[in-house]
Amino acid sequence: MPAADLMISAASTEDVAPRERIGFWEDYNRRELVGLSCTSYAERGLVARQANYLLGDVRLADISGNAHAIERTPQVARSAPKDSVFVSLLVKGEAVFLHEHGCLAAAAGDLVVYDTRRPYLFGFSSAMRQFLVDVPRELFVRECMAGGVPAPMLFGRTTAREGELVVALRSLLARPGAADPARTRGAVLGVLRMLADERSGGRPAPAALQGRLIVAGDYIERHLHDASLSPGEVARVLGVSVRHLGRIFEAAGTTPSRHILERRLQRAHTELTGGGMPARTTIADVAHRWGFASQAHFTRHFRARFGTTPSEARARR
Repeated sequence: MPAADLMISAASTEDVAPRERIGFWEDYNRRELVGLSCTSYAERGLVARQANYLLGDVRLADISGNAHAIERTPQVARSAPKDSVFVSLLVKGEAVFLHEHGCLAAAAGDLVVYDTRRPYLFGFSSAMRQFLVDVPRELFVRECMAGGVPAPMLFGRTTAREGELVVALRSLLARPGAADPARTRGAVLGVLRMLADERSGGRPAPAALQGRLIVAGDYIERHLHDASLSPGEVARVLGVSVRHLGRIFEAAGTTPSRHILERRLQRAHTELTGGGMPARTTIADVAHRWGFASQAHFTRHFRARFGTTPSEARARR
């Protein structure tokens, strides 16, 4: 869940009379997010929740509900103008996005990017959840995609790297840091810029450095168990050379290889010294789980890092 310290508002229809839920939901969204009309065909009416978070000049909404449709008609777009680009990451359910140029079918894990100045209908056929990032259009054009969004775009399926970037974005949105929302904001914009670069084949701007570092760190964290994880693999996912990846980590005072080794050692140390490890687990099991080629290799690096062997660390817990 996003950090509670960043929340600026929240609403739920569950405590509202069923016949009043649609009006309540439309009014809340008009104030907090965007003007729209809502339709629900569920027998018990619309059951939906929304929490809004502030990341500087970027907003994040965590929205969940049962089957329903929201529509931003031409009339609503004129009467309640909104000059933003919405980045909608579907976490649960399936949806269809209708717009003036056609239709997009989205499933959990897909990312839909669209301009709020243009009409659309977003229909959810079952229980759903989405993270929605509200980026002022000028900011999006300046930081993410110079040409803006002439038509809605679907990300997450075109290439393996695009899929990895969408996964990294979800990781960022699911737990933005309350202590440094500006860092999270920069990382989110950096991922969006990389998605645009991937789709267009263009070269990323130097300003993407911070975002790339966080994306690389997120990928590494999720693949520490993979013995084949290497700087080359991380560079491939980010779409950069190994040399450029080195420059990215140099800004953080380390190298990709040292960062991977340090994170593996830290995770192994936490497991060995924590209280939840089954008694039958061996040191070789721990070494294998965190991507070390052998127990001897693991023990050598563990002793150099913590001044004790893995067996001694486990015995002292």
